[in-house]
Amino acid sequence: MNARDAIQLNLDMANMVCSAYLGDLDDRDLLVRPGAGCNHIAWQLGHLIGSEHEMMELLKPGSMPPLPAGFADRHSKSTSRIDSASTFLSKQEYLDLYQQQRQGTLALLRAQSDTDLDLPAPEKFQAYSKSRGDLFSLQGSHLMMHVGQWAVVRRKLGRPPLF
Repeated sequence: MNARDAIQLNLDMANMVCSAYLGDLDDRDLLVRPGAGCNHIAWQLGHLIGSEHEMMELLKPGSMPPLPAGFADRHSKSTSRIDSASTFLSKQEYLDLYQQQRQGTLALLRAQSDTDLDLPAPEKFQAYSKSRGDLFSLQGSHLMMHVGQWAVVRRKLGRPPLF
């Protein structure tokens, strides 16, 4: 196993947990907040998609599928307190965008050499990702950080624990 394989395992596990937690939720469920002051799943999905796009684009400009016009603005810090369904996308739209971005990330990962993965991450992310390999691995970890909140939403909605 090499570094790319290990990163791929991390990304695959995060995808599996994400899919399981979202599987039986509907569009309305995505607007439930896990607790006061917490962000709902719809906003979190947009944040995750936008973050992955931004990070990978900084590694190789033009490598990622484009996001819809205004996507980043719809999922900015200033929109995190909005609960209106009309502001956010449907579950399927988020899942489609997520898959498109993840495929872009995986293609970029496969194109990296071991030496490439050891190169410094873009300066903007140096506080928490020293290398390009760290930045790729962060895509799975970042998703898992948010998915932990989705387990709380699921319980709040009366869904059974999955893991």
